[in-house]
Amino acid sequence: MKLTKIKPLKNEQLEELGFTWHTDNDSSRYIDDTLVQITQDEAEAYYEAVNELYDMYAEAAEYVIENNLFFELGIPFNLVDAIKKSWENDVHWHVYGRFDLSGGIDGKPIKLLEFNADTPTALFETALLQWAILKENNMNEDRQFNNVYDAIRENFRRLVTLFDDTDSFDENYDGWKILFSSIQGNDEEEATTRLLQQIATDAGFNTSFEYLQDIKFDDNGIFDRDENQYEYWFKLYPWEDIATDEPELATMLTTIMQNQQAIILNPAYTLLFQSKGMLKILYDLFPDSPYLLKTSFEPLKGIKHVQKPVFGREGANVAIIDSNGDLITQVSGPYDNHKKVYQEYVELNTDSSGAKYQAGVFFAYEACGLSFRKGGEIMNNMSKFVGHYIA
Repeated sequence: MKLTKIKPLKNEQLEELGFTWHTDNDSSRYIDDTLVQITQDEAEAYYEAVNELYDMYAEAAEYVIENNLFFELGIPFNLVDAIKKSWENDVHWHVYGRFDLSGGIDGKPIKLLEFNADTPTALFETALLQWAILKENNMNEDRQFNNVYDAIRENFRRLVTLFDDTDSFDENYDGWKILFSSIQGNDEEEATTRLLQQIATDAGFNTSFEYLQDIKFDDNGIFDRDENQYEYWFKLYPWEDIATDEPELATMLTTIMQNQQAIILNPAYTLLFQSKGMLKILYDLFPDSPYLLKTSFEPLKGIKHVQKPVFGREGANVAIIDSNGDLITQVSGPYDNHKKVYQEYVELNTDSSGAKYQAGVFFAYEACGLSFRKGGEIMNNMSKFVGHYIA
């Protein structure tokens, strides 16, 4: 790997940008003081891979719905109707997601690890901080695979136009309203949600923010604390958590969608993409894809593999198992009761100190931005954010 040492942004500079989660629990800096150097060809390969993978996910989702494979993916039963409803109508537009990948640099092939389709993290860092880092270091700000902000802005406009071309969107139309929500007390989630609100505002929407606990839901729609109604509601709150922790809300949101009183972002069908069970469906449907690793609902005999819960975050309850079926390493966590998938192990790119690097590529109608996570064999909440530049 080719890494370039940089002058890091000071905490005061980060906080001026609204980035307050810059220091981890062990007092180390979350933003790494290096950049990963890539080539233009490598950037284009990430772009092409993610676009193709998204098309494969869309085809696989159709297959799951047609064959009623929700149980196999660990989908909560109380969201099946919402998933079907959101899938059958184009107005339920997928705003953004993030693919996690191995390889792509130093000659290693790109392989899909998983798709964070519903509430992906690292948006703020990828969309804004990478630019600020290059500017601080007097580097050419155009030397990045990063148009996340513009891509998401155009995707918000597609909520209305439903077309590839967004030229027909009337920015002067005073009517489309989006309410943005996150849980109170989480700085990262709130800052990410408010960034998305700013992007939607720039796209021409009327927007507002309300903490999730202050929103009113009933059969007639979604309202803020002042009883203002909204056509769209963006929630940075995972669908699977709504299903398990807030079952009454899951039922209400399904009713609101069926009554066509509001459109929810990201749509319910992104829970299909979010489930790591889709990795097995993808491998069944596209066994010859160069981007897919062998994946099964049963342990992979005779090869080193990774055990993952179908719904899990920050590496929790992930285990690496050798070809004899013996445990190499694992991370504890709260997701052990979820259904498991077993994915062929692949080496991550490694620097001279032994640190591992996992690529993340955001998708908003098309692949639109690259960044990296740096950590150990299993990426967790202590992994570092690493920017990049195109040499």
